[in-house]
Amino acid sequence: MRVTVNRKAHFNAAHRLYKAGWSDEKNLAVFGKCSNPLYHGHNYDLTVSVTGEVDPETGFVMDMKVLKDLIKIEIEDAFDHKNLNEEVAEFKTLNPTSENIVVVIWNKLRPKIDKRHKLSVTLYETPRNFVSYCGE
Repeated sequence: MRVTVNRKAHFNAAHRLYKAGWSDEKNLAVFGKCSNPLYHGHNYDLTVSVTGEVDPETGFVMDMKVLKDLIKIEIEDAFDHKNLNEEVAEFKTLNPTSENIVVVIWNKLRPKIDKRHKLSVTLYETPRNFVSYCGE
């Protein structure tokens, strides 16, 4: 029996969407107000989903306390109240779009979760704008 467990998390972060080789005018045309050289921020919501077989001994797909701690250490502690462009190594040369952020989060979590389990991550930049990634 395959079941999906989900854990929600939250972090606040600032970022700027821009391409270094472009003029401010072109960045503004492509990224709009998100290209502000003084940055802007979001209250990100995150859902991490792990799908796998229910262990007959524990009744768990994955211990939710383990998942909670993993998200806190790998994501919340690394991203919360940070300027993604300036303070998070993965975004020194990678534009911190929601699409890139969700892939980075997935890549940070994937090695820490049983390979037999499917991992999916959904990142909400706003209540109406969100992206999902499952490694495909």
